[in-house]
Order: sequence, then C-alpha cells, then structure tokens
Amino acid sequence: MIYPGFQVLSLSVSTVFELANQSAGYDAYRVTLYSISGGLVRSSLGFSIQTDRLPKKMGRVDTIIVAGNTDFRSAEQTLVKFLRVNAAAARRVAGTCTAARFLAEAGLLNGRRATTHWFYAGEFRRLHPEVTIEEDRIFIEDGPVWTSAGMTAGIDLAIALVEKDLGPAIARLVAKKMVVYHRRAGGQSQHSVLLELSPKSDRIQRALTFAKANLRKILSVDQFAEAASLSLRQFNRLFRKETGSSPAQALERLRAEAARLMMESGSHSMDEIAQETGFGQRERMRRAFLRVFGQSPLAIRRITRAQIVSI
Repeated sequence: MIYPGFQVLSLSVSTVFELANQSAGYDAYRVTLYSISGGLVRSSLGFSIQTDRLPKKMGRVDTIIVAGNTDFRSAEQTLVKFLRVNAAAARRVAGTCTAARFLAEAGLLNGRRATTHWFYAGEFRRLHPEVTIEEDRIFIEDGPVWTSAGMTAGIDLAIALVEKDLGPAIARLVAKKMVVYHRRAGGQSQHSVLLELSPKSDRIQRALTFAKANLRKILSVDQFAEAASLSLRQFNRLFRKETGSSPAQALERLRAEAARLMMESGSHSMDEIAQETGFGQRERMRRAFLRVFGQSPLAIRRITRAQIVSI
C-alpha cells in the first residue's frame, strides 16, 4: 500500500516476492499495489506509480504491507481507517520504515514491540507511548504484526517473510539473487560503527578502512598513522578531533561490531569469533561487548537465536 510522498525504495520489497516466485518455480505470491484513490500516486522523488484502488472492505488477504516515506507527518486518516477495518482479515500486517506510525494510529501496535527508522524513534515514542519502540533493530515480528527499520531494512523483513512461508533454501536463493545478506537477523543493529565515527577527512577514513580489513591482526596506533600517512602525533590529534574517540576505542568498536555480525549470521563458537575478530580471548571480547553494547556476547547470542526460532 502506498500514498502520496511514499519512499521509492519501499517498493523493493515487491522484488523479494517476485524472485521468491521465480526461485520456487510457481506463483507463491500475487502482489497488488494499492492506494486509497487508485491511479497514479506521486512518490517522494517526484515520479508517479500506477496503483489499484483500495476497496472499502477487503476480503480475506494474506499479507498487507504499508510503505514508508522520508518524513514523519501525521498518518493519512483514510489509510488508518482502512487498516482498522481490514487488518483482522489479513494473516499478517507489516509496515516498513516510518509506516509503523500508520499501524500505531490504527491501534495495531498497542502493547506490542515495534521498530522504525532510528531517526524518528524518539518522536514515535513520544506520540505512541503504548508501543514499545526498539530503534536498534532491523525488523521485529510481534504476533501477526511486523515492522522494519528504515530504507533497505524492508528487504530484510520481506526475506524473513519468505523464509517463514517457503523455507530457508528459497529465502537464501532470493537473497543471493538480490546480492544482499541472507539474512540480517532482526536483532541486528541499525547502526554502523564507521557511520557513527563519521570521519571528515580521507586520511582518517583510510585508517579506519585499514583497521576494518585487518581486525584479526594485532594492530598498533603506529600502523593506523601509517595508513593515514600522518605522523603519530598528528594522527592522534586529528583522529580524536574528527571521531570523538581514541584509535583504541574505535578499533574495539569495529571488532565488537564484526563479532556481533558473526554471531548473527553463522554458527561460530565464541572462541572462533574472538580469534577471527582480533580479541584473541573470550574474556576480552566479553568486556568489550559490555562496554560497546551493554550486553555480554552470550546474551546477544541468546536473543539472536530466539528471534531466528520465531521466524
């Protein structure tokens, strides 16, 4: 379901179902693009997409997915009313990115957990205290209601839906065809350490890229400085100025992020993960996780496994 000002990337979820049909060898899904009035609907980018008109009352339907946008304006009341009337007829309802607000306005998220684009999470929490918003999640399934973080996270949600319907082999093939991870777990963070550090100069960016490519090795600040083509003194001053962090702190965060990704995307042992990400010892990794994530590796692994079982 789309509406004026919808974000074009939201339509990428339809490609997941198209490729699922192709991969399965039969039409497991039939996708229809609806809007309130039907006809051409203008996107946030300016061009328009042809849609079918939403019926006032929809018969039995499998899945309703509402597209997000790049704003957090008040929900369109006609769409909200439609969801109130028709959501119960669907096996499940999903909202990608900011579309979680439509679901909240319709009362579908009352007492439930949900996620949305991290940028709007604070405002969402203020407007809808009845919803438990977890902004540091890629997607969340709570009963028949699914929500995702912003932008490409809608693809992760759609692949998870396919996995639940058609099994992991088909979902894995869809992800491979789309050249995306199969699959980012719902509990994976929306944030990237490199994005959060946000270096302003190419030299500091080069140093961080070098570090990320060599996490398994023992790295010194001298090697950081050499990668940045700076003296040690210049590097330390510039690094802290641009990132607000010391090189050692940044390296720890990069290693913790890599370790968490290994936990969420595979079945490696804790010792293997500690070795592969440069911590060396499980205890060093545990202390780093507590500093970076506020949780131990074992706690994060339990959460991830519980989410995978529920999908």
